[in-house]
Amino acid sequence: MAAVTRGSFQFMRRLLLAHRYKRCCSRVQTGRPDYTLHPHTVFIPQLCSSRFFRTSYVTSGPILPFKLSDIGEGIMEVTVKEWYVKEGDKVSQFDSICEVQSDKASVTITSRYDGVIKKLYYEVDAIALVGTPLVDIETEPGPEVAHEEDVVETPAMSNDEHTHQQIKGHKTQATPAVRRLAMENTIKLSEVVGTGRDGRILKEDILNFLAKQTGAILPPTPFHEIQPPPPAASASSSASMPKAKPPPSVPLPVISRPVFTGKDSTEPLKGFHKAMVKTMTAALKIPHFGYKDEVDLTRLVQLRKELKDLSEARGVKLSYMPFFIKAASLGLLHFPILNASVDEAVQNIIYKASHNIGLAMDTSKGLLVPNVKNVQLLSVFEIAVELNRMQTLGATGQLGTADLTGGTFTLSNIGSIGGTYAKPVILPPEVAIGALGKIQVLPRFNSRDEVVKAYIINVSWSADHRIIDGATMARFSNLWRDYLENPASMVLDLK
Repeated sequence: MAAVTRGSFQFMRRLLLAHRYKRCCSRVQTGRPDYTLHPHTVFIPQLCSSRFFRTSYVTSGPILPFKLSDIGEGIMEVTVKEWYVKEGDKVSQFDSICEVQSDKASVTITSRYDGVIKKLYYEVDAIALVGTPLVDIETEPGPEVAHEEDVVETPAMSNDEHTHQQIKGHKTQATPAVRRLAMENTIKLSEVVGTGRDGRILKEDILNFLAKQTGAILPPTPFHEIQPPPPAASASSSASMPKAKPPPSVPLPVISRPVFTGKDSTEPLKGFHKAMVKTMTAALKIPHFGYKDEVDLTRLVQLRKELKDLSEARGVKLSYMPFFIKAASLGLLHFPILNASVDEAVQNIIYKASHNIGLAMDTSKGLLVPNVKNVQLLSVFEIAVELNRMQTLGATGQLGTADLTGGTFTLSNIGSIGGTYAKPVILPPEVAIGALGKIQVLPRFNSRDEVVKAYIINVSWSADHRIIDGATMARFSNLWRDYLENPASMVLDLK
């Protein structure tokens, strides 16, 4: 009986202590889980005066492989030229990840995710294959993140890097940069007519649409204005300063001495050289028709001399190429078959609405042919602006895919290096190309049979003889020559 009484007393004591423990802890923190005291639990009264804290931890999100998507034009591999991030860096959407070099152009890859870079898969100058991961990104915790492809910052003319939006039963195709530009200007993409391949909306389409709405005249692409040189010092300041020395003569370019190793070497074809092999191999299938002529640029030389200072005051260098390009566009309006292409089966002729005239450039990375979009809508000055921009980007190897694709007609200024006549090779799928020789000062007879000094340039044309006959090429060349020999006549046809 005493044992039962002693056991009951101990059980009641434990219940009382458990009740006091709960009341003590509830004064510090509410909502704490109920703790049950077991028979062998040791209760420490000092715990009632202790403070309890809730602890938490941050869960990490999923790690997603950031794959290199198809950047179009049949490109299956690229060279990683530069990384803009390293492992452990935090990135946001549209942040630049790396720059890759294809056999067409340099392309900047931007992120679609917010997160942390966990792994880089390639070293600089390594070859990355389309469809393989570039980096691993640990995304931020939250709703499940869809596995999406990477975004190409430069608006390329390909299928996969464009995002799609369902609007009224059809797809509006545009890059994220174009969509952002449209959103900033409150433009519905469904109201914009795309001029890219398969109706894709380009940046130029947004700018042209905005110009029609506001009545503003916009350049085809933004450019950094070049500040004119500072004005000469005033007469008073020049009097107090010592007389300046005449500027030194321009030094000749330093030519590095070749290093003779005495050994054969082998290097793989890649980049632009690989693209040249592919393009020229396709060009061999085209029967070329050649036509050559000379053009008297005496009047154009005088006109450019008058406009050069005015153009430079606006921050743009004015060369002869904008006149050559604009004259070609005016000629293409009369001979649209030269601004066309043929399908792979050579059964149909596709007439191009836009005059996207390319200019062959010699760069440190090889031959590049960027093109000026919609020349038929541009003035000579606007063409000069575009050429300045492309020459600056070409010198630094930053020409994008949009600049290097979509050409419909090409001019090669081989005369800037030297030579008079050439045999230009057509760039498929185009059907015509012209090569311009150097400008020479030569004697010529004027209308009064007097020998005068004339500025002469030679031009060499090549045309696809499958669809273009010799008479068409000759008539186009004559019209192009007339525009340049009488540049005032271009004013009549300018829009």
